[in-house]
Amino acid sequence: MSKAARARTARDRLAEERRRQAERQKRVRAFMITLAAVVVIAVVVVGVAVFQSQKNKSSGYAGALAPLSRQADGSIVMAKAGVPGPVLEVFEDFQCPACKNFEETNGDTVKRLAAEGKVKVIYRPFRLFQMEPVKSNSQRAANAAECAPADRWIAFHDLLYKNQPPETQSGFSNKDLVKWAKEAGIGDAAFGTCVNSGAKNSLVEQATRFATTAGIQGTPTLHLNGTKLDDNATYTKDGLEKAILAAPASPAPGTRSPSPGATKTKSK
Repeated sequence: MSKAARARTARDRLAEERRRQAERQKRVRAFMITLAAVVVIAVVVVGVAVFQSQKNKSSGYAGALAPLSRQADGSIVMAKAGVPGPVLEVFEDFQCPACKNFEETNGDTVKRLAAEGKVKVIYRPFRLFQMEPVKSNSQRAANAAECAPADRWIAFHDLLYKNQPPETQSGFSNKDLVKWAKEAGIGDAAFGTCVNSGAKNSLVEQATRFATTAGIQGTPTLHLNGTKLDDNATYTKDGLEKAILAAPASPAPGTRSPSPGATKTKSK
């Protein structure tokens, strides 16, 4: 091969190598652009999810509560004097994760609207679960809630959800329930005795039968003037507030959930 031919071959090899290198660089640039686009999309998706999550989380109601009182059936009423309605009934189970989600989303909305005199709230905790260990967890928590004095009930109620155990584990021990009660400002020995003896279990059973009679199949279930609210009203702050503000203050006859006394069941 002549010197000129060898020179041409070397130039061709160099040109081919440069072409291959250019192709590699082009593929790398394309990959990096695609990767950057994926990262940007992921950041946007995560950002939107976080925004929506934070949007639906309670910011923390720090105002005064509407007066609290306990009814003969064990339920708790939170309402300003003279406010007849609209009536919001909250059927809940302290072991229920969805109930905890509701409290994190709308618990403060309920408190604020009650304090503003825009709704009368009736809390109706009961034992939804029938399988262990959650059945006993739910029973102990509901009994303790019945033992709690009305004026400290909301504080204790919120601590129960804050400390809710996993559904697969035994929790809400009497020892813990008494400890959390002290955090809620319930320090008298009578509360501990009530919790440890299960003194209010008959009321829990009555509340459970009442919920069943009222057609409650899951928790949380919210009735506004006797009508079940949908998921949008239950799990979004705007949805619940709009539903309450649009409801009549005086429910029409027959639209309220029946009282537990109307179930004609006997307490154990």
